[in-house]
Amino acid sequence: MKKKFVSIGGETLAYTEVGAGEPILLIHGNFSSGVFYKDLYDRLEDRFRCIAPDMRGFGDSTYNRRFDTLGELADDLALFLDTLGLKSVYTVGWSLGGGVAMELAARHPDKVKKLFVVEGVGCKGYPLFKDDGSRYKDKTELLQNAAVGPMLVAIEGKMFDAIDAAFDATIHTVGKPDKEESKRLYSETFKQRCLVDADWALAVFNMSDEDTPYTPTDHGCKKIKCPVGLTLADSDVIVPNQMVLDNIEAIGEKATVFEYARCGHSPFVDCPDKIAADIAEFFGN
Repeated sequence: MKKKFVSIGGETLAYTEVGAGEPILLIHGNFSSGVFYKDLYDRLEDRFRCIAPDMRGFGDSTYNRRFDTLGELADDLALFLDTLGLKSVYTVGWSLGGGVAMELAARHPDKVKKLFVVEGVGCKGYPLFKDDGSRYKDKTELLQNAAVGPMLVAIEGKMFDAIDAAFDATIHTVGKPDKEESKRLYSETFKQRCLVDADWALAVFNMSDEDTPYTPTDHGCKKIKCPVGLTLADSDVIVPNQMVLDNIEAIGEKATVFEYARCGHSPFVDCPDKIAADIAEFFGN
């Protein structure tokens, strides 16, 4: 599996490309990179041209500029598509990448034919609060959070056991890759340099019709013009069902729901054949 590189807007984005046919842009989540999509593109490459970039600060991409919002990452990907000469693509976004994909569809509606959101962050964001219920005022304060600080230490220290335990408690609550596959995936997690930026961007994310403690509404979901598929997994402890239901309500009649039983935050691990089939069917292939 060989990565390619392309320069956009002061950054160099790494990406993996396999297959042929209609292009699909695969947008990864937090603690990951485009490599986390391997189980999916192995199942789709005979029907689609699968393109999985590492976003700014993740994987093998550069991190020359910090970011504050998922919208900035979406703008990166719009430039990425332009550089590859792709006018409009099918798009998949997982977890944090689901929020980036929604921003891409809202900010650059001509670039997304159809969107498939896999356990995506809710349109009201993923706010983190202090013990007294107040919001963090900036990224420096966010480092004091009981989840953010230790994860940053584990990533920077390349602590396999700590990351494995964290993934077991959050992402791999149903199924789990074997140890060799986990090592391969966590080697990508250890490359992340933008954890605080990513967590802050999740906290301030708001495409709903309501103000949140972090961000006024911009009614972003109403700006999405394309059909949207959304997964609703019954055992996801990271993105609870209410977040998905909020997205469904905000997106409205353009939304199609795909329900997954005995599935946690990563359908690519828990039910890879089903999600690949659902994506192919939703995209019309």
